[in-house]
Amino acid sequence: MIATKVYGEAGPGLPVRGAGRKHVMAGVEASLRRLGTDFIDLYQIHVWDDATPLEETLTTLDALVSSGKVRFVGASNLTGWQFQKAIDLARHRGLEPYVSLQPLYNLLDRDAELDLIPVARNEGAGVIAWSPLAGGWLSGKYAKSAGGPPAGSRSSAEDWAAHDNDRTWRVIDTLLAVAEETGRTPAQVALRWVMQRPGLTAPIIGVRTPEQLADNLGATGWALDDEQLRRLTEAGEKPLPYPHNILRLPQFVRRG
Repeated sequence: MIATKVYGEAGPGLPVRGAGRKHVMAGVEASLRRLGTDFIDLYQIHVWDDATPLEETLTTLDALVSSGKVRFVGASNLTGWQFQKAIDLARHRGLEPYVSLQPLYNLLDRDAELDLIPVARNEGAGVIAWSPLAGGWLSGKYAKSAGGPPAGSRSSAEDWAAHDNDRTWRVIDTLLAVAEETGRTPAQVALRWVMQRPGLTAPIIGVRTPEQLADNLGATGWALDDEQLRRLTEAGEKPLPYPHNILRLPQFVRRG
């Protein structure tokens, strides 16, 4: 399966960015050429484009599916209401709908649970999580005692400062404990947690070496038990923002 995204610069002399017709059309041709293929299985809009009418984007994607250059379309980096609006408009206009969502999602970054993932589940869209290892924070290579990113890591001082808090280290401590229990690496446990979350289709892995690839692939073929899932999930939970905190109060929850 070949999946790629469009939004940024597609080549010299082309529109700089966006989800407008001219740029999307130029982008798909550039992707087909670079990938050496005559069709793309999943073509995704990288970021919501406020400057382009949504119907223009959707009709362009629909034309690409009709042409055979693209088989399915999806979206990334948008809000829940934007994803829902795109699906509803496509349905109303008889256009090819988004069949997948690509959100930032991992043990540390879980805001997608509030609206995005529920919309995707309700609409039957696949969810493909990007950065499932939180930029390396869930690989087991960072230690609180280090006081900063290790030499040669991709993490910056700013990134370290953003993550250096009690919640992060609580998640990492739990991750390391479960890894020891299961005989797996921290990265494998973090990926496995994503794979077992409700509504999740798959994580997107990014590796630099064959060893990292082999390690990441070790997240398949086994499962975390219910207790391990609970501990990992609870370690990273945060207070719900309004209105989610109100909607989940016991006195307001009804089951039909």
